[in-house]
This record gives sequence, C-alpha cells and structure tokens, in this order.
Amino acid sequence: MLILASLACVTMLTAMLASGRRILETGSLPGSAWILAGLVSLGGAGALYLVYQVITSMRRQTGRAQDEARELRRSLAAAEALIKAEPQVLMHWEQGKGFAVVTNTLAGVPGLPANSVEMVRFNLWLDQKSTAALKSALDGLLSEGRAFNLILKTAAGGHIEADGRAAGGRAVLRFKDVAGYKRDLSVILDQHMRLARDVRSSRALLSALPHPAWLHDASGRMTWVNSAYVKAVDAESETEVVDGQIELLESRQRKVVARVLKTGQTFKERMPLVVGSERKTHEVTVLPLGDATAGAAIDVADLETAKGELDRQVAAYDRTLDRVATAVAIFNTDQKLTFFNAAYQKLWRLDADWLATSPSDGTVLDRLRELGRLPEVVKYREWKKNVLKCYKEETELEDWWHLPDGRNIHVMATQRPDGGVTYLYQDETERISLESRYNALIGVQTETLNSLKEGVAVFGTDGRLKLHNSAFAGVWKLSPQKLSESPHIDEFIRVTQVLYGEMSTWSEISRAVTSFEEREPLEGQMVRPDSSVIDYAVTPLPDGGTLLTFVDVTDSKRYERALIERNEALVTADKLKNKFIGHISYELRTPLTNIIGFSELLSNPIFGALTPRQREYLEDIAFSSKTLLAIIDDILDLATIDAGGLELKLETVDVRAVIDLAINGVRERAARVRLTLDIAIADDAVTFMADEQRVRQILYNLLSNAVGFSKPEGVIHLSAWRESGTMVFSVEDQGVGIPKEQQRHIFERFESRSQGSKHRGAGLGLSIVKSLVDLHGGDMMLDSEPGTGTKVTVRFPERGVEQKQNDLPTSTESSDTKRVANS
Repeated sequence: MLILASLACVTMLTAMLASGRRILETGSLPGSAWILAGLVSLGGAGALYLVYQVITSMRRQTGRAQDEARELRRSLAAAEALIKAEPQVLMHWEQGKGFAVVTNTLAGVPGLPANSVEMVRFNLWLDQKSTAALKSALDGLLSEGRAFNLILKTAAGGHIEADGRAAGGRAVLRFKDVAGYKRDLSVILDQHMRLARDVRSSRALLSALPHPAWLHDASGRMTWVNSAYVKAVDAESETEVVDGQIELLESRQRKVVARVLKTGQTFKERMPLVVGSERKTHEVTVLPLGDATAGAAIDVADLETAKGELDRQVAAYDRTLDRVATAVAIFNTDQKLTFFNAAYQKLWRLDADWLATSPSDGTVLDRLRELGRLPEVVKYREWKKNVLKCYKEETELEDWWHLPDGRNIHVMATQRPDGGVTYLYQDETERISLESRYNALIGVQTETLNSLKEGVAVFGTDGRLKLHNSAFAGVWKLSPQKLSESPHIDEFIRVTQVLYGEMSTWSEISRAVTSFEEREPLEGQMVRPDSSVIDYAVTPLPDGGTLLTFVDVTDSKRYERALIERNEALVTADKLKNKFIGHISYELRTPLTNIIGFSELLSNPIFGALTPRQREYLEDIAFSSKTLLAIIDDILDLATIDAGGLELKLETVDVRAVIDLAINGVRERAARVRLTLDIAIADDAVTFMADEQRVRQILYNLLSNAVGFSKPEGVIHLSAWRESGTMVFSVEDQGVGIPKEQQRHIFERFESRSQGSKHRGAGLGLSIVKSLVDLHGGDMMLDSEPGTGTKVTVRFPERGVEQKQNDLPTSTESSDTKRVANS
C-alpha cells in the first residue's frame, strides 16, 4: 500500500511540477491545478509525508547522477586529449549516415585534403590503385565486419596507413602517417609494384615482338622465352621450351657467346640461325644482367637484301653521275668531301688520290686558288665565306665563276637534309660561245630571209606572228606597224581579204595554223582579182609553230602557159611526123619490094648471061635495096611501138636456134672483113619465154653493129647464160668504142656516128633493141671504152613479161637507162 501511495504521490508531484512549469511559462492557472489542490487537500498529512520522502530520495539520486556526469566529462576530455594527441584522421560510420570525420589532426602528408568534405571523397585524393584497394577493403568491413590495414598512396605521391574496425552496427576508419620501417616498407612496396609493372610490361612487349627473345639464369638455364622464340623452335608453348631447355643457338654459337659474356661485354654479332625450316641471317644480341643474361635474335635477311640492293643502287647512282657532263661534288655536314664524279676531277684537274682523302670544302677552295683556277677576287676571305655560308643557311648558292683561263663556270650549291652540301659545276663556256654564234647566225638568217623573194612567215602555237621577212610584207602589202603588233592569224586574214577574198582557202590556212591535231602540210595557189598568182604552202614545225610561204608566180605562170602551148604544138608535130614517116614507109616498101624482086630476076641465068660489071651492079642494087628495106622495117617497128600496137608473141625460145638465125644474117658481112665470131652458150641456157622473132631481131641488130664497128680480122664474142631468173645475152666487139659523152645518147633514134669506121647506119638499131627489150620487161647495159671495144648486155625475164612486172619495183626510169647513164 505504501508503494502504491508513493507512486501516487510521485505521480501527483510530477503533475504538480509540470503544472507549475506551465504556469510559469503561460502565467495562468489551469484547471488541473485546481484538481491538484483538491487532491492535496484530500491526501492530508500522510500524503505530504510521502512526498517529502520521495523528494529526499530524488535529491540523493540527483547528487549521485551529477557526480557520475562530472566523471564522464572528465573521462571524455581525457579520451579526446588522447585521440588528438596522435596525428590521425578518425572517421565514424553508422548505418544510413555514411562516414563522418570525427577528428583530423594529420598534416604534412602530400595530397591529403584538410577539408572534411573532401576527406570522405577518397577518389579525389588517392591514386587509382589505392582507391580501388580501399574501396574493396571498406566493402568487406561494412558488409562482413572484416578489419583491414592498408598502406595507401595519394595522388600527390604521399603514403598513409589506413586501419578499419567494426563494432556492432558501427565502423571506425583511421588514417595515420606511416613512419619508420613502415614508411620504408611503403616505399619498397611502391618500388616493387612499379618494378613489377615494368617487368610485366617489358615481358608483354618482348612477347609481342616478332623476334625471338629469351632469359637465362646464372647457371645458364633458360627461365623465360617469348612467343616468337616458341614459334622459331617449333614448340607448342613456353612451358615446353623452358622444361625441355630447347635452345635456338647451336652449341658452337653458344660457346662463342659465353666467351664474350665472361669478359663482361655485350655480345652482338650476325650469325645464321635455323628458324622454322629456313636458315636465315640474324643479328644476335646477348646482354649480361648481373647473374642473368637476356638475348634476342633479329632477322636481318631482308635487311641484308635491302642493304645489298641499296648498295647496288648507290653504285649505279655513282656510275650514272660519273657519266654525266656536269661536275658533281658532295660534302657532308663536317664539310668533308664524300663524293666526286669524273667530270669534277676533269673540270678542276685535281689529283684523284688527294680527293680520295676527303679534304674539306675550304681546303679544296684554297688548293684551287693556289693553282689559279678560281675567279680573281680582291677579298678572297669574304668571297670564300660567302661560298661556305650555305652550310649554315638553307639558301641556295648560284653564281658564275669567270676563271682566268677564260672558262665560264655556273656554280649551284644546295644544302642536303643531313646538313651537307651538294655542288653542281656546269662549264658553260661552249654554250655561251654557241649562243653567241647562234645570235650571229640568227642575224645572218634574218638578213637571208629578207633577201628572199618568197614571203616567209612563222606563226607560233598561240596563232600569232613570230617571224617574217620583207617579201611577206610586200606580197600582202602590210605596214611595219601592223607586223610589229604580232597579229593573230585571224587578224592577218581579215586584213588581207581585200587582196584575196576566197574564204575557203583562208579557212584551211587558219585551221592548219591553230589546230593541235591533224597538222598536215598544205599547199595551193591563189589567183587574186588583179590577175596575180600566189603559190602558198603551210608547213607544221616541230616546235608546234607553223611556217607559211607565199610566192608570186605570176611571171612563171605566164612562162608555163607559153611552154605548155609550145609543148602541145611539139606533141602534135611529133604525131604528124610519126604518121608521115609511117605513111611514107608503107608507100616506099611496095616499090622497094619490086626493085628487089626484079633485081633477083635479072640475076637469074634464065634471062641471059650477065657481064661481071652488070652482075656487080645488080648485087649493089640488091644490097642497097635490102638495107633500105631493113631501115623501113625498123621505122615501121618504132612507129608501131610508139602507137602501142606492137604485141609480143610469147613462146618457148630455143637459145641456140635463135642465136644461129641471128648469126646467119651477119655471117656474109663478117666474112668480108675476116671477123671471127666466138659463141659461148652455158649448159643451163637452153630455153626461155619470149617473142622469138623479136629476140632474133635484137641479136641481129647487136651483131650488125658489132660487125660494122669492128676492125678487120677482129673477134666478136656472143655469150648466153642464166642469172638470177633471167636469160642474159652479151655481144662484145673489139672495135673503135664509144666516147663517154656520147654513150647517154646512144639509144636515141637516128643517133648514128661512124666513130672513124666505114660503118654508117640510120641510127635506129640500138633504139629498136632498147624498145624491144623494154617490151619484154628486160634491161640493157652498155659498157664501152674508146679504142678498146663495146659490150652490150641484155637480160630477159626467164618466164616472160609478167615475171619482170612482179619481181621488179616500179620506177619511172628503167634500170638499163640508169646503167647507161652511170657508165
């Protein structure tokens, strides 16, 4: 009951205290206060007692609580002093609130922020790897309560120790500066990570190389190889190579490498290695690395091939430069002579052995100056400095050197990409001399053109007048002022239309001058309104220009017309002459035949005996009549040939038979003067295709001439043989011969000269022979020397006229005429 009463009293007391607090706050007496007053009055004295006891107990408890609070404050102050006494960053984590900085007394760490807001954003001040490591450790701490201790690195390179602990649903994170062995350990770990990264990257790089690479330990055992090495020894994997200790180098080669490495030097040498199934040259490099060695083999087979090709190209380049006429000298960046061609040595006449010692550019200039082969200058040092400045400046040097010996050298110097200089020396002495002579010739040519009666004009590729003479201006009546303006071809045509207005002709000329295609020569004639006649010619020039020539042929045309008219009259007269001769020949042939017939009758004994004198007269009549008949027959044959009415009767001709028939015609005459006929017929000269009657006539005329011009008791040679598809006949006498100046006329008609002999003919024999040989498609050659004799050779196509037409080229002048003219 006492407890319940006490609780009631405490409750009422509490209510009273609360009511009293509200009265103090509001300043009014609420209704509950009246209730409390009533209860107090109802409780009486017992209630007051209880209240007293409760108040007394509360005072004691309050005193104890105040003592405990003072003790806690002293403990908290001591704890804060301890926490702040050590340089650190202390953070507190609670579910749903995240990390909060409790204290931050850590300073002097590079990259550590002082701001609490930035402190909890770890990715802003830690490097990437430390950020990732801290994040992983915090995830384990907050999710599973795993404590951790890490050495972290700031982005600025500082190091801190991170320690994480969990307690209930809370976590504490503390950052401290590393000191002592931990600082050294952090540096060592950092270096270890960097070295590990470098090793991994180096191995990755070596593995990616296309060249074999390997590592050996101190005992010489292989510890690592790259992918190219595995492929080179035809293995499956790196493990197979290392476990099997498969070596790329042969035993002999490894011994050579070991001897070099023992001296502490790096081995580098080219040697043949078998890679895959091919043996190629590799450049093997092995480095001593303390107690290990590293090696690599680089395939230089292609490099060797390229180097060989480069050497060949350089040699070809040097040979080419040696053949050029321009002197070439190349100096390196140290101004040393590295190359010179034969033209350089020839130009400066320097000793080749001395040039091979690679003298400097300045030394070469000094030597040339000593020998008197440089231009004579007043200030040589300044001149030399100006020449050599192209080594320091990229400007090109171009100068003319006028040497004391009269030579003119064009000098060009260009800086090379490597800092050296290339000199080109061109001896322009001859060119300048030629140019001078050329200018003189141009002047002479101009004077020559001006002296020509032909109008000459040259139009360039742009269609404008480039060159002309005074005759050109005179033909077209052009003023010097107009010509000095270099008028275009169209302007020239426009001006000259008043003299000749045929536009079709001018259009062709304009097209020939201005066209770039189908540039063909053009020529023609202009008849101007004033009856003057102008011949023109358009000739394309090799340089793209066009040459126009104009000739006033008015007087020539008049002469030409007169000559044409005279020629026509002569042709008409010749036709009348031939017609008259033919007519007279036919008219003479009939009575002459009667005379021959009656003379033969009179010589017949049937009509009575004749006295010797009468018989002599009859023989003379018969001989003269036959001679006259032969001349008439020759005239008729020539008239028939001229008229184109003589047709050959081609048949197989027996060579021996036709020769016998021809000889029978001259046998009696030859016997009279005691001539010997020497006949030589080759065994293969049997038959050929020709007109037998005309062949007999040809041989008879040749033999008749030979008999007529031979000396008594002389010899006449008649030969026949085959030669290159032709049948050849030759008649040679030992007579008086024919002078050279008369031989070209010997085949002309009525050309007869006794040459001091008693023979005198009509001069038709050889002319008929020539015409008949031409009809057969053959040729004829005459060879004669005065006082020695004459030889006439005729050739007939073996298969007739058609063979000659197919075998011989067309010519306006027959071959026999050429031979006669030449002889």
